[in-house]
Amino acid sequence: MATILAAIILVVLAALVLLGASRRRDHRAVGLSREARLHDKPNPALLSEDQEGLSGRDFEEAALETNNKEEVETVETVPLEPFVAPDPNAVGVSRRQFFNRGIVGMMGLSIAGFGGASLAFLWPQGVSGFGSKIKVGNIPEILSEIKANNGFLYKPEGRMWLTAYPNGAVEKARNAYSSSEIAGMAAGVDQGFEAGVVALYQKCPHLGCRVPNCVSSQWFECPCHGSQYNQVGEKRGGPAPRGMDRFAVTVNDGVLTVNTGAIIQGPPIGTNTTGQEAEGPNCIGQSDH
Repeated sequence: MATILAAIILVVLAALVLLGASRRRDHRAVGLSREARLHDKPNPALLSEDQEGLSGRDFEEAALETNNKEEVETVETVPLEPFVAPDPNAVGVSRRQFFNRGIVGMMGLSIAGFGGASLAFLWPQGVSGFGSKIKVGNIPEILSEIKANNGFLYKPEGRMWLTAYPNGAVEKARNAYSSSEIAGMAAGVDQGFEAGVVALYQKCPHLGCRVPNCVSSQWFECPCHGSQYNQVGEKRGGPAPRGMDRFAVTVNDGVLTVNTGAIIQGPPIGTNTTGQEAEGPNCIGQSDH
């Protein structure tokens, strides 16, 4: 019995202790502690005559009421500018319109570039190499190079062969060739050089093979079908329909210029102004003349 009574007393005491602790926590959460309230006394050094005897809380409330009573200064607003409607071409462009305009612009640039390239092709400026006028050099220097190369001088930039034309054959040449060809052939006679110069196209007039020279015969001999030509490109044998084609030339102050854009058909079969025969063994088998 005594044990049960002691247990009940302990439970009651524990309940009282818990109740007191919870009340203290609630009071601290709601407001200031007792010690803080006791120390919340007015500071005479900080108060004016009207504020003597006020606590800190009373002082704050009085200051808040004073601020609420003060008139709020109004600020004049800046007048609004009149509304201007935006440019319809600058706004409201959809994604589809943007891509359509981009495609049209690219097409315009492409057409402009193609037109410029076409004009440049139709009116070439500063063209050099094959198809243009090539200034080869002074005729005495050219004749020296021809001799140094066993009678045949090849110029790859013009796809042409240069050979010497003997002065003794010029009179016959005047009756067989055009003035554009004679200008180089007769340069030796007309301007006092030891010989003239003829510019021959490298292609065989038969089927277009490149015709090499034969050092032993001093002729041009085509390795494809055996066509043969003397040193100035006149046909001497084989299936070719004519002599080697040649270029129009001009001679100004002893300087030879070859127009590789103006190809003149070679002389007809039977033309032999120089009378040159093979000077040694042929590089290609003998063909019917």
